[in-house]
Amino acid sequence: MAVSIVRRPVANAVMLILTFLATLLFHRSFADIAAGASTSEETPHRRFEYKYSFKGPHLAQTDGSIPFWIHTGNAIPSADQVRITPSLRSQRGSVWTKNKVNFEHWEAEVTFRVSGRGRMGADGLAVWFTTSQGLDGPVYGAADRWNGVGVFFDSFDNDGKKNNPAIIVVGNNGNLVYDHQNDGTTQALGTCLRDFRNKPYPVRAKITYYKQTLTVMINNGFTPDKEDYEFCTKVDNMVIPAEGFFGISAATGGLADDHDVLSFLLFRLTEPGQQPPPPESEIPKEEKDKYQEEFQNFQQELDKKKEEFQKEHPDVQGEPIEDLYESVNDREIRQVFEGQNRIHLEIKQLHRQLAMILDEQRRYVSVITDEISKKGTNAESGQVGMSFPQLGSVLATQQEVLRNLNELRNSFHESLKQIGSAQHQGNAAGMGTYETIQHFNDIKEHLHTVKRDVEHLVQRNNPAEKIMKCPEVPAMPSCLSTVHFAIFIVVQSVLFFCYIMYKSQQEAAAKKFF
Repeated sequence: MAVSIVRRPVANAVMLILTFLATLLFHRSFADIAAGASTSEETPHRRFEYKYSFKGPHLAQTDGSIPFWIHTGNAIPSADQVRITPSLRSQRGSVWTKNKVNFEHWEAEVTFRVSGRGRMGADGLAVWFTTSQGLDGPVYGAADRWNGVGVFFDSFDNDGKKNNPAIIVVGNNGNLVYDHQNDGTTQALGTCLRDFRNKPYPVRAKITYYKQTLTVMINNGFTPDKEDYEFCTKVDNMVIPAEGFFGISAATGGLADDHDVLSFLLFRLTEPGQQPPPPESEIPKEEKDKYQEEFQNFQQELDKKKEEFQKEHPDVQGEPIEDLYESVNDREIRQVFEGQNRIHLEIKQLHRQLAMILDEQRRYVSVITDEISKKGTNAESGQVGMSFPQLGSVLATQQEVLRNLNELRNSFHESLKQIGSAQHQGNAAGMGTYETIQHFNDIKEHLHTVKRDVEHLVQRNNPAEKIMKCPEVPAMPSCLSTVHFAIFIVVQSVLFFCYIMYKSQQEAAAKKFF
């Protein structure tokens, strides 16, 4: 009996453990099934609808309009954004879709920026889905008593409760008047406090209406991550009109902010088990017939123009249209003449530089000639004998440089004449003969020869070095003689003492008045 009594509690404990494990596994499997079902329900199919969206770049057309949208009031479209209201007082503006939206489920992504220099801003920005376009009105620049839903980004604290900036969801059936004094809190279906002013990155709002549930998600604009959304508010069992217009409006009051919308992207949502209708089914039959009739009329006009052209030009019937693109030979000829034009410009530039060098060399020769004449009249006979050979060699070198430069100038002039004649011959003969190409090669070789001669001449006869080496000749102790130096010192001293005496007299005369 003792053995059986001991075994019974052990068996009971094993049964309890097995029952607990089975229950735990059953709950976990049931939770996994529920989670899988919920995830499948929360992932509807998305399709982008370009006719109800706008985004930069090239957002606005040349006439200032937005494709598939209209703008009113103080709204200013540009290439990359739409400024709903500028930072001026008492401004109103809005943008609205031209066509109605008849989606059962949808998702809108709005990227905007609210910026101002003040600590507080006003009034705010609103995203609308209404049965009619509220082009102008007192509710953030749109009309009151709307029929639909509005998501308000309120930046001014009207009730003084310090609960702004805030995001408020307000629904209306067309009979309610918006409560401005209380910032719409008495009519709000959902709200959250978020500061969306003066952020380093644009603020993003994702508004989803799926299975009669409106969800608002916010990207606070602190990170460049576009998918970094956080939950704001959610409204269940919300019924909105089946058809309506999307719009964005903004207004300013005594305070002002820049309300800029960078993009508005709309997506159609479809349940996972259903397929979205094809795009062709969305076009009404009347529009299809209209487009088909326009296409047929255009095709008939095109055929008539073809027949008229063939009657006016019977010689080109059946012949292929000439190729409008550049051929290989034309491209080679164009490249040859472009290179020839560049050579022509380079030779002109060298010709100008050579003329400047010639003028400088003539000036050097004139200076040396004057110096020789002064030495011959003022210096002694022994010193003249020592200095004349050196100056004579310098003068001979300068004259040789002048002669070489004149030869180079003449060769450049001849090259310019040859290039001009080559251009004329090329234009007259079709710019593609062998003689023209051979002539270009001769000009190229001639230019290389001229370049080598110029480099050799510069290295051999550098006028700056010659002039700088003149004082270093051992036979001449100085470029300035002793007599001239003494006269210069005496004149300078006399002038200095005269200035000192004049200055002292002026100071003495000035002291008499004190």
